[in-house]
Amino acid sequence: MQRQRGLGYAAILVGAATLAGPYVQPAWLMALVVILFALILWRFFATKYLTYTFCVLAALYGIDLLPFFVLATTLAMLVLGELVFKSRTDDLNTYLYYIISTAWAGVLVMAYLHEMEFLTITFGIIAAVLLKVILLKFEDSLMIEGIGIAMTMWLIQELNYHADVQLVVIAIIVGFTFGYFAFRAKTADLTGLFSAALVGIILLVFADVRWFIIMLAFFILGSVATKYKFAYKKRIGVEQGTTGARGYRNVFANGIVAAAAAVLFGIFQDPIFIVMYVGCVATAAADTLASEIGVTGGIPYLITTMKQVPIGTNGGVTITGETVALLGGLAISLVAFFLGVITPWMVVVCTVAGFVGTNIDSLVGATIENRGIWGNAGTNLLATIGGGLFAMILFLAVKI
Repeated sequence: MQRQRGLGYAAILVGAATLAGPYVQPAWLMALVVILFALILWRFFATKYLTYTFCVLAALYGIDLLPFFVLATTLAMLVLGELVFKSRTDDLNTYLYYIISTAWAGVLVMAYLHEMEFLTITFGIIAAVLLKVILLKFEDSLMIEGIGIAMTMWLIQELNYHADVQLVVIAIIVGFTFGYFAFRAKTADLTGLFSAALVGIILLVFADVRWFIIMLAFFILGSVATKYKFAYKKRIGVEQGTTGARGYRNVFANGIVAAAAAVLFGIFQDPIFIVMYVGCVATAAADTLASEIGVTGGIPYLITTMKQVPIGTNGGVTITGETVALLGGLAISLVAFFLGVITPWMVVVCTVAGFVGTNIDSLVGATIENRGIWGNAGTNLLATIGGGLFAMILFLAVKI
């Protein structure tokens, strides 16, 4: 009860700070006022972590590292979001209410400050809900959430990328629909739902629907491969999760570099980022097929020594795995070609990049992951980076 009263007073503080912010100068004075009242809240109510967050963000604003719009929107999203999660019920409906509340917070701040930052607000909302679903069980997660939301919105503002409001709305609908159906089909968990939605929105806003379809083709291939002989893979202990559902680590490991390529293409319009994107997705598809289908292809050989190793060993390769990896990269490249995204020569480049990226995954798995330095998500991330970079290098080499 005390915590809820504290959240109510925090909401009043945020509202007052938003109303007064444009008129209170210099910025450090406003920051001191917010910090002072946040500390008072901590003194009388159970708002310790919220106070930490308010103080850090206000300090960043006070030293001119954070725009006031980002500060006010972040604080409003945090407080309204916490009010929604007062019962801390971890279900899809609660997250829907959370999205609605954070959206209202963003719209109200945007309307009052007369800053039409629809794209900034959109990514702030997605960052908020994604961080919430990932960090909900941690009581001290508010500071990470607050800084994550603020830094996401600040980055979008700094990119100075302009997108049509209608496009942003369509991207939101399509992105979340994609994530929802993945969740309903049990190929993604809640964290996978929101992270997949984020990647989808990035692709639609910074590139176009064809890039989204290419990623969708990977997702379908990966889902089919994950379900392939799932009972057998579960029996030998190499299945993906308990039901085959993938979470945010898997989505980001396979999709975040490709999403970055889409952002770079949207800003610079250079075809090299097209090759990078398709090379990353081809690698993700090739590696997923090699892992999920290749593991059923008999006794693997460690890629570094070519000695037989137990099934499921990181870095183990089979003829079946290498074959489906090549076919997976080719499938994604052909989808991109038929959609008019890449040329026939780029098909060759991206297919080879996918195959190379898959074997980078095996090498990293054999030499680093097996030592426990990091997990499978880190290995997948390095593989997609390697596949994307290899595609760019090969493309530039031939171009020269």
